[in-house]
Amino acid sequence: MKIILAGLGSIGRRHFRNLTALGETDLILFRTKKSTLPDDELVGYPVETDLAEALAKHKPQAVVVANPTALHMDVAIPAAEAGCHILLEKPIADDLSRVDELRRAAEKSGSRILVGFQFRNHPTLNKARQLIQSGDLGQILTAHAHWGEYLPNWHPWEDYRASYAARADLGGGVIRTLTHPLDYLRYLIGEVEALWSFNAHVSPLELSGVEDAAEIGIRFRSGALGGVHLNYFQRPPLHRLEIVGTGGTLRWDNADGLLHFSRMPAPFGSYSDPPPAPVTETFAPPEGFERNQLFVAQTRHFLEVARGSAAPLCTLEDGARALELALAAKDSQSSGKIVKWS
Repeated sequence: MKIILAGLGSIGRRHFRNLTALGETDLILFRTKKSTLPDDELVGYPVETDLAEALAKHKPQAVVVANPTALHMDVAIPAAEAGCHILLEKPIADDLSRVDELRRAAEKSGSRILVGFQFRNHPTLNKARQLIQSGDLGQILTAHAHWGEYLPNWHPWEDYRASYAARADLGGGVIRTLTHPLDYLRYLIGEVEALWSFNAHVSPLELSGVEDAAEIGIRFRSGALGGVHLNYFQRPPLHRLEIVGTGGTLRWDNADGLLHFSRMPAPFGSYSDPPPAPVTETFAPPEGFERNQLFVAQTRHFLEVARGSAAPLCTLEDGARALELALAAKDSQSSGKIVKWS
């Protein structure tokens, strides 16, 4: 399959390596050559600097959009108009202004779009989803995700202050950059009905007009309540999720991939003295599991989507909804109001 890769920073290089590992070698690099990574591994691959020329000349079947967030639509829309199938990195854009244009282009050309929320491929998060959908967790009451990273350690080969994550003009900020929980909470629990947020630049990190911490409150359409905490300054990093239902509690930790299910040992609301001890079952990812396997699974799925043998696990509509929630969190801080959806 002929594939254009747009953007050769950290995530673009990961897509490049995973595509070649899966046997895809007909790759064209569309780039500005502003990447801070060495180019040794890219030698021998054709390079284009004009997207319209690249699409017309190479007629690719697929395009991977991995350039800075604020520039995603500049690549995705022409690619969709050309009928290319698209792996679109999250967040899909820095705002929603051009999403309808991308949607119309894809509908007209038949372009299939997969959004890059790789946690939808996580084996134990999918186990949590299975337990929720089977009713084992009962009625979902609350859900909380906590994700803290130390931004200066994220890409140690570059000055964090120049990275897209630290800059408003490139679509950065902790809410848009670490938007995964806003997607996987919908994937696990269902649609969001209302949202509020406090967010600000609170640490000594040198950022350009973006927040480095956010507290986001959520009410799901089901009636469950939840929250998301995000930050750029936590050492060591922490990424955990807890979901409480009438049938028990799920606790997931991204560090080891373990999912613990503490089942309610007695009917919800019942009383006994002494109370029965909870029964905890632990689910582990496959032996040897490591982070890149999420991206490999996503890349393999994208190739299936591009070939027409699978429907996107994370659609453009999913990506647009995650971005809408992220922007609503920023709007809530600005307005001091809860954002609601009918």
